Amino acid sequence: MDSQRSGLANGGGSSSARVSTMSNGQRVVHFPLSRSCALKIQQGDITRWSVDGSSDAIVNPANERMLGGAGTDGAIHRAAGKELRTACYDAREVRPGIRCPTGEARITPGFRLPASHVIHTVGPIYDVDPNPESSLRSAYRSSLRVAKQNNIQYIAYPAISCGNHGYPSDEAATIAISTVRELANDFKEVHFVLYIDDIYNVWLNKANELLHDQ
Repeated sequence: MDSQRSGLANGGGSSSARVSTMSNGQRVVHFPLSRSCALKIQQGDITRWSVDGSSDAIVNPANERMLGGAGTDGAIHRAAGKELRTACYDAREVRPGIRCPTGEARITPGFRLPASHVIHTVGPIYDVDPNPESSLRSAYRSSLRVAKQNNIQYIAYPAISCGNHGYPSDEAATIAISTVRELANDFKEVHFVLYIDDIYNVWLNKANELLHDQ
């Protein structure tokens, strides 16, 4: 992996970001979250992400039923295989049809995914949730708490609640990056693996803004 220092990951300004290029040509932008934890942002398919296949997990932006859906949720279920749906179905319902309420998180094996585990969390629907900022922050905190409880050292997120849930990406990036920074010392690496160009660029710019003094 080749690497270089970058004044700003997406052009201009000042930052402690470091840019590396993987063997497949994919660019990864590194930021220090703490003395022991790095934030890494890359564009790509989260279903193909892994670090060691034993202490890594991807986060699934699930619905409250946990039985798969559209977008990233559906892609993760398809890549993991039918075993994931079975494991999710077996999760205890806290209310009829509700296995993971908004802002909470659950964990399952990764099955056919390269990552060892999937952490399912439910983000808010922006125009429906009465306090979407609190719910989104809770989704990140809950998934990090579950990861720590299960000895996960490397965790990868999509842009929770962006897309179909309508959360403005700039606001979502602020909440995501500031929340993972709060709990960074519990992990070796926190990744954001973002599929859409515009959201990837928003995350890079927001990381540069929030982490420029790290």
